[in-house]
Amino acid sequence: MKLLVTGGAGFIGSAVVRLAVARGHEVVNLDALTYAACLENVASVSASPLYSFEQADIRDLPALEAIFQKHQPDAVMHLAAESHVDRSIDGPQAFIETNVMGTYNMLQAARHYWEGCGKPKAFRFHHISTDEVFGSLGATGQFTEETPYDPRSPYSASKASSDHLVRAWAETYGLPVVLTNCSNNYGPFHFPEKLIPVVILSALAGKPIPIYGKGENVRDWLYVEDHADALLLVLEKGAVGRSYNIGGENERSNLELVQTICTILDTLKPASAPYADLIEFVTDRPGHDLRYAIDPTRIREELGWRPSVTVEEGLEKTVRWYLENEEWWQPLLGRAGVGERLGRA
Repeated sequence: MKLLVTGGAGFIGSAVVRLAVARGHEVVNLDALTYAACLENVASVSASPLYSFEQADIRDLPALEAIFQKHQPDAVMHLAAESHVDRSIDGPQAFIETNVMGTYNMLQAARHYWEGCGKPKAFRFHHISTDEVFGSLGATGQFTEETPYDPRSPYSASKASSDHLVRAWAETYGLPVVLTNCSNNYGPFHFPEKLIPVVILSALAGKPIPIYGKGENVRDWLYVEDHADALLLVLEKGAVGRSYNIGGENERSNLELVQTICTILDTLKPASAPYADLIEFVTDRPGHDLRYAIDPTRIREELGWRPSVTVEEGLEKTVRWYLENEEWWQPLLGRAGVGERLGRA
C-alpha cells in the first residue's frame, strides 16, 4: 500500500512513517517543516526505496493536488496539525488556518484525486484527532465515540472543527474516511515543549520542574509506538465512516506522572539530591481541562487492539531514549518558544 502521511516529520507522524516503512508500505511524507518538525525523526528510514519526502504546506491546495497526482497514493493518513494548547492560547489564528483550513484543503485534494481515479472502494482518508475535542471529565466516566463534542481551547476547537469537516465530506461526497481520537502521546522524538520532555530536560539541567496548578489534572497516557500500531490497524481494518478512540489505559495525574519520571531518573542518572526536589507548582493555564479518559472498548472488540506497555514501562523507555539522544534534543532547545512559559492569556 502507498500511504500519503501528512505531518510525517512530527512526533506522532514520524512514528507512523517509521512503522509503515518497516512493515513494507510505501510512504510519502508530506510536511511543511515548521518549528516542531525534524527530519531527523525519520532518518532511520530516509534511505529506504519505500520512502519519499515532499515539503509542502497543507494550507496550499494547488501543492497538495500536485502531490496527489505525482504519487497516486492508496490512502491518506492526515496527522499534520498545530498541536500545542499553550501556543493556541497565545496565537489561535495559526491553529484555525492549519487545522481547519488545512484539513479542508486535504479533503478537497483527496476528493478530487479519488473522483478522478473512478472512486476506488479501497481508498481511505484516515483523519487522526484528539480526545480533547470531547472537553473535560469529572472524577469518573470515560470518553466514548458517542461522547458529544465540547472543546475548551482554541486547539481542541480547531481539531473538533476538522473532525466535523471529515464527517461532512464522507456524508456529502461519499469520501471513504475513518477517524481516530487519541489520548496524550509520549515517547521518543517528543518535541521538547510538551510536558514529559520538559520534565526530563528540566531535571537533567537542574532547573525547576514546572507543574500547572496543583498537578491534579489527569490524562490517559499512550506510548507513541503503540499509537502508530493502532493507526495502521484502523487504516487497514477499520470500518469506513467509523471512528475509533485510542487510549493507553494508563490514567495518571500530572503530579503522579512527574514523580514517576523523577524516580526513574534517580535510578538511571542519580544526582546529588532527588529530582523530585526540583518540582515547582506554577500558575495554571486558562481553561485547563481537569481530566481526560478514553473508553477503548470499540477498538479492542472490533479490531483486537490493546496497548503493549504500561505508563511506567513506557516512561522508562522514554527517559532512556532522552538520556541516549542528547544530539537530537539539544539543538531543538533553541527553537522559538521552547523553554518559555506560554499560554498565560
